[in-house]
Amino acid sequence: MDLHITSTAELPQVASDILNFAGDTRIFLFYGDMGAGKTTLIKALCLQLGVLDAATSPTFSIVNQYEGQDGPVYHFDFYRLKDQNEALDMGYEEYFYSGNYCFIEWPEKIANLIPDSYTGVRIHVIDATSRQISVENIS
Repeated sequence: MDLHITSTAELPQVASDILNFAGDTRIFLFYGDMGAGKTTLIKALCLQLGVLDAATSPTFSIVNQYEGQDGPVYHFDFYRLKDQNEALDMGYEEYFYSGNYCFIEWPEKIANLIPDSYTGVRIHVIDATSRQISVENIS
């Protein structure tokens, strides 16, 4: 699925479309350059899932947990990982295989630890306000 947005005002509908497209998938991998809008899109997804907490980038904590209407939502930012062992040490499996939503920024840092089934979200910057978002389900 390809989506083109020209304003952040479109994010609630885009988030709804992505969640509907993903179906039962709970693992989401976000790819895009620094500043492309990964965290901003994740905030919109969290709102669609009933998260009342302010979703913020877990750049330094690696993972944030938010309470959604159907259970916890986990938001990862692996940008600062030195190697995959850090993800192993934090017990990533408990999160990824919990059945809860996991939104993962910078998944390329843990490429060998990614589950077989996930929804990939690629954000391409067109200009200051426009983004092309490609979404695919992998199983």
